[in-house]
Amino acid sequence: MATRVWLTALLLAFLLAASTFTARVARADSEEDAAAAEVVEGADLGIVGDDTQVSSDGPLSPASGVETVVVFPKNAGKIVPAGEETELLVGLQNDGESTLNVVAVHSTLHLPFDHRMYGQNLTVQNFFNASVPVSVQATFPYKFVVSKFLQPGAYDLVGYIVYEIDQHPYQNVFYNGTVEVVEAGGLLSVESVFLITLGIALLGLFGLWAYGQVQQFSKKTKKAPKVELGTGTTDANIDEWLEGTSFVQRSKSKKKQT
Repeated sequence: MATRVWLTALLLAFLLAASTFTARVARADSEEDAAAAEVVEGADLGIVGDDTQVSSDGPLSPASGVETVVVFPKNAGKIVPAGEETELLVGLQNDGESTLNVVAVHSTLHLPFDHRMYGQNLTVQNFFNASVPVSVQATFPYKFVVSKFLQPGAYDLVGYIVYEIDQHPYQNVFYNGTVEVVEAGGLLSVESVFLITLGIALLGLFGLWAYGQVQQFSKKTKKAPKVELGTGTTDANIDEWLEGTSFVQRSKSKKKQT
C-alpha cells in the first residue's frame, strides 16, 4: 500500500512539472511570435564581414530614452550551433525627443571568465533607411555565424545596436549574457531532452509498480493454506454428508446383526 501511494505521488509530481514546462514554452513562443511581428519593414539590410568594425572615434554611449531588448526565437536555451546561422531579434523603444536612425547591429564573443579575451568578432549587419520615430517600438533581425572551429562550451555574447540622432552616433548594449556553443548536428532541443527524461522516468515508475505487484502476488501465494487429503478426512466428510439417509441406517442395522 505504501509503495502504491509513493508511486502515485511521484507520478503526479512529474505530470505537474510537465504541464508547467509546457505552459512556459507556450508562453515563450507567443512572446517571440509577437516580437517577430513587429520587425521593421522597408529597412534595407547590408551584411558586412565578421572582421569589419563599426566606425567611431571612441566608445559610444546610449542615448537618453532609448531602451533595447533581445529575443532568441524558438531558442529559449540560447543554443548556438558552430558553423550554422543563428538568428535573434533586437527590440528598440524610442522614448527620446527625436527620430533615430538605426545604423548597424554587431556582436562579439568572449571567454566567460575574462571579457578582455575575444573568442570571435561576429557579423556586422548594416541597416539602411531604418528610422524609428518618437514613442515607437521596432524590432530588427540579426543573424550571425560562429566559427565551426570554435571549441564547444559556454561563452559570453555581447551585442550592440548602433544608431544616430541628429547625425550623432550612439550605441546600446542589447545583450550581455551566456550562450552555449555546440557542435553542428549534435543539437537537441530543450523540449526533446525534457520529453526523453520524462519518458525514462515514467518507464522507471512502471517498472517499480510491476515489481511491487509481483511481490504482493508472491506473498499471497505463500500464505495460502495447504489442503491435505487423506483417507480419514475423506471418510469423515462422507459420513457427515450421508448422515440421516437410508444408507446410514442400513449400515447401522447390519452392524447390530453382526
